[in-house]
Formats: sequence, structure tokens, C-alpha cells
Amino acid sequence: MPRKKKTEAEGTERQKAEPLANSSLTNQIKEEAPSEQQLKGENKTLKKIIFVMVGLVVMFLVVYLAIVSLGKFQVDGVKFQIVKEGELILYKTTIPVLINNKTSADYQFYLRTDPRLLKEKVPLEGDVIFRKNLVLDVTTDNLFCGGDWTIALVNAENLYKLLGFNILVKNESNTYQPENQYMFVTINQGNQTEIRELAGNSYEMNISSCEVLPAFERLMLEAFIKRQELN
Repeated sequence: MPRKKKTEAEGTERQKAEPLANSSLTNQIKEEAPSEQQLKGENKTLKKIIFVMVGLVVMFLVVYLAIVSLGKFQVDGVKFQIVKEGELILYKTTIPVLINNKTSADYQFYLRTDPRLLKEKVPLEGDVIFRKNLVLDVTTDNLFCGGDWTIALVNAENLYKLLGFNILVKNESNTYQPENQYMFVTINQGNQTEIRELAGNSYEMNISSCEVLPAFERLMLEAFIKRQELN
């Protein structure tokens, strides 16, 4: 069958319809595309979000470092860290010690009394000069204090052994020579907890109200400080 020829009117209508469709599509694209002002506004919003996020991160780091730093302090160069064991608050310090003059190992000691308060809580009159042997002379049986005596003595003994000292209980039948290798500490029950330097290599530790731990820890603190000064 012979094809129908397009009339001149049909052709003209199609030509008119095509530009109209293209124009509508162009307008739609223009309407959907964000304006320059909108782009600027979106950029400002994005910058604000980034600024807030960075600020939150910085704030978190500052708070974290503040919390960590609150748990660490120094007393005369000796570093301590606050440690919580349940309801018990301890004060930890670490001492590096050479084993057989070759390898170094870190030993941790825990005090029950805040080292920052020890100097005020247990006054020290004079200067403590540690000797190779520490001789304890206990003049009373009233200082066991619910196990505090054992804890204090074990802690002190562990420290002094690491530092190369010996702890001895005074025996009247023994002679302690040469005297310059011995440090004598007489432990009494008293009205105030304190440590006093006496003549020669002798010291007096007076303990009040069962403050055995603070008294011994005051002596330990002096050992920590002396060792720190040597390093």
C-alpha cells in the first residue's frame, strides 16, 4: 500500500511542539539547580557542622587529659598515681631496680596515706640518713592495730630489701658493729605521730592513735625521695 504523505500542517505542528518541550525541560533543570546564594548558605552550614564537631573532639580530649592528670602528682620529684581498688584509694609509685646489675625491673609500691599529706601528718625532725642495716626497737605491744603493723612492716621490708638494706629487730644480746652501717629506730606509743632524729645514727618514731601505716609510710617516702635525688 502506498504510504500517506505528511501534510504540511502536521510538519509545522511537530516543529512547534519540539522547541516547546525543550524549553520546558530547560526550565525544569534551571528550577532544580541550586542558586549561588543557596550554595553559599549550604557551605556555611557545613562549615558550622565541622566546626562544632572539631570543638566537641577538642573538648573531649581536654576533659580526658584533665581527668588523667588529676590522678597523677609528684612529691619532691617522686611520681605517684591514684589507684582505686573497690572502695580503697591507694597511691602507687614505681621504682626501677637493677637485677644482677644487668636487667631493669619496675617494682610498684602502694601507700595508704596520701603522700601529699604525709609531711604534715607525720612531722620529721632532723634528717634521715639510711644505712645498710635498719634496726627496729619496739617498746610496746599496743601497735598491732588490726593488722596495720603487719602491712606497714611488710611494705617497709620489701622496699628496703630492694634498695639493698636489711631490716632487723633489735636484740640486746647482739652488738651492732661497725656502728656506721646501722640505723637504729626506736618505736614508741606516743601522744603525737612523729619521727625525730636523735644523736648518732638513732631515730625515734612515736605513734599515736594506731597511726602505724602513716608513720612507716613517712619513712618510706623519705627513702623514695633520697633515691630520686641520687638518680
